[in-house]
Amino acid sequence: MAARRARGLDSAAEARDDAALPGWDLSDLYPAPDSDELQHDLEQAAVAAELLHEEFAGRVADLDGAALGGLIARYEAIQETLERLTSYAYLVYCTAMDDAETAQFFQTVREETTVTSSRLLFLTLELNRIEDAALTAKLQAPALARYAPWVRDVRAFRPFQLSDEVERLLHEKQVAGRAAWMRLFDETMAALRFPVRGEALTSADALNLLSDKDRKVRKEAAQALGTVLGENVRTFALITNTLAKDKEIEDQWRGFERPISARNLGNRVEDEVVDALIAAVEASAPRLAHRYYALKARWMGGDRLDYWDRTAPLPEDDDRLIGWDEAAETVLTAYRAFSPELAAIGRRFFENDWIDAPVRHGKSPGAFAHPTVPGAHPYLLLNYQGKTRDVMILAHELGHGVHQVLAGGQGLLMAETPLTLAETASVFGEQLTFRALLDAESDPVRRRVMLAGKVEDMLNTVVRQVAFCAFERRVHEERRSGELTPDRLSEHWLAVQSESLGPALRFHDEYQHYWTYIPHFIHAPFYVYAYAFGECLVNALYAVYRAEPEGFEQKYLDMLRAGGSLRHRELLAPFGLDASDPAFWSRGLDVIAGFVDELEAAFQGERSPTPA
Repeated sequence: MAARRARGLDSAAEARDDAALPGWDLSDLYPAPDSDELQHDLEQAAVAAELLHEEFAGRVADLDGAALGGLIARYEAIQETLERLTSYAYLVYCTAMDDAETAQFFQTVREETTVTSSRLLFLTLELNRIEDAALTAKLQAPALARYAPWVRDVRAFRPFQLSDEVERLLHEKQVAGRAAWMRLFDETMAALRFPVRGEALTSADALNLLSDKDRKVRKEAAQALGTVLGENVRTFALITNTLAKDKEIEDQWRGFERPISARNLGNRVEDEVVDALIAAVEASAPRLAHRYYALKARWMGGDRLDYWDRTAPLPEDDDRLIGWDEAAETVLTAYRAFSPELAAIGRRFFENDWIDAPVRHGKSPGAFAHPTVPGAHPYLLLNYQGKTRDVMILAHELGHGVHQVLAGGQGLLMAETPLTLAETASVFGEQLTFRALLDAESDPVRRRVMLAGKVEDMLNTVVRQVAFCAFERRVHEERRSGELTPDRLSEHWLAVQSESLGPALRFHDEYQHYWTYIPHFIHAPFYVYAYAFGECLVNALYAVYRAEPEGFEQKYLDMLRAGGSLRHRELLAPFGLDASDPAFWSRGLDVIAGFVDELEAAFQGERSPTPA
């Protein structure tokens, strides 16, 4: 579908109308929230879990390898049913967070599946009490050997496991504790409206206007965001403080010394590897973000940028909007040039209504790929507005979706990939799409605009996400000494933003409240560094691909198919890469620095006097 140019508040709406954006069809999971099939699965899962508990609770250590493998297979089957139920309820909820009956349905399913899953806790708890030598002997049985990677990952938490009663209490209280606070955050954000030029906009629409061509529109949208978020800052501060305290209590009971350590363990990556990544990114901020935004300020005609100009189009940008059909074909063409198999899997998302793309009131802002279960398929949620960045987001989320399809062959227990590696396929998909667009563009001005857009995306993925992580570290560490006021939370936010983005950015008073809308702080503490991990990893992978394309596709697809069955060292070894090497991160960051070098040279060349 042909793209069109548009301006101001009408542009995104026109793009959505023209593109006939798709909505997802969830009937591959269940026909409807009140369907007999859904109720049947709720009841049967509860019965199956109770039978498994009655048959095996207290006896796991006594089973031989074959019997233990059989038990895990039955456990996996029940868990797949529970995951199908909760995935369906969550996806229904994500497109109608402002509907009370939908929210009630989501909560009911979550409560019932939590009760059922609590009857299955005995397996992992008892598995962790088996002595190493005894377990090694059991793993000789093929039925159990198949689950060896999952057993390994379960036992990684062995030193931090609490008594059976406490573990069950923590598990069952989630629906009335952490999960309830997450729901409050989601529904509060979904309900907020931001007044811009006579319209009451969702957060997705208002944030989209920060990259509008018209500076007045950007400023008004930015100030509306900051003002409304500020009016609700006490609610967001209460949510943040409560969840940080909740995490502190559990971390202390389990024996985690640092707030980030539990996330690292879940990501199956060593503390020192994450520390090296964060240190490398923070040390590189001056040569990356500081330098780029100073350059952009000059490009925009000044010596500093107001924060609402950080993601503004460059003066040469034609600001054209990209229709949905063009965006889909652009991404799939880029995928196909690298791997026909990758593109064929990706095309299924468009042909089978596995994507929900429009911006709607009550819909979750942002974007995600939800894997559901290996017996079904993933779904993608977007808020597509027609900008080039939206095309990159589509490429990103489709990368997640394709990865989840390929990893599904591992089965439910081993398909889930650690967050650090889960971002690999998504960022690689972005890289493929960007490189294809850049290679096809011959106009030097357009190429420069595209390169600047890519640099901004990389800075958002690396420098800004590590700054988010720094904000979390400050908040969680200080929370151990007492609650943080909204003003104190805002102080931390402004400090890390200034340190990471540099002196070229000018932050106005209302910007202090922007920490409130970041969902990762609420849903998955310390998730954010995974984006930087993935970006640097993909830069290194792409360099290997360009240098040695022969055989790369198959190795890459094998890495995605591995899901969570292998650790990062094993996955990267075929490519000659090692994330534990401190120099590894410098290689990835040098790619971004090289792009900034190229932009600086272009800017200086444009402004050099022409020889007579």
